Amino acid sequence: MPSHAHRFDLQALNAMDCDAFVAALGPTFENSPWVARSAWSLRPFATIDALHEAMLDVVRRAPDAQQLAFLCGHPELAGREAQSGTMTAESVGEQGSAGLNALSREEMAEIQRLNRVYRERHGFPFIIAVRRSTKGQIFEALRSRAAESTEAERRAALTQIGLITRGRIDTLLGASTFQGAVHA
Repeated sequence: MPSHAHRFDLQALNAMDCDAFVAALGPTFENSPWVARSAWSLRPFATIDALHEAMLDVVRRAPDAQQLAFLCGHPELAGREAQSGTMTAESVGEQGSAGLNALSREEMAEIQRLNRVYRERHGFPFIIAVRRSTKGQIFEALRSRAAESTEAERRAALTQIGLITRGRIDTLLGASTFQGAVHA
């Protein structure tokens, strides 16, 4: 993941006004600053765990339509956002760490097909914490999870988002608690 220009500590985050808090933490939840804005009122956070859990709770408690829009705001793996250069810096680094930025022509065709099948079935993109996962593990997870129920996949996507965002928050705060290994 790209390093942020500024690292913060929890005390500094707790002391920030809403706009500064959103500017610092907004990118951790993939183009959804509303998550940080809603979590700001829950300060002060005693621990990084409490901060992260509060932000996840904002997403979990969001109305269904807002939660679905949030899921749809995530980029497809090696999808059009990656190809057009419009992904967040965080997503670029994460997908690159798994080799998704260097797919063969055949792998690209396969991931595009799998992404399409998944999105058509579930209505949102496949989401997985790719850090420290191999391309093979990611492809296998995409194949197997495409066959799951949409309800199960929505829960799985939120679980994966929890892993992704915890890694991003730990990076922002210079913490080393996130292990990043995820296998669906």
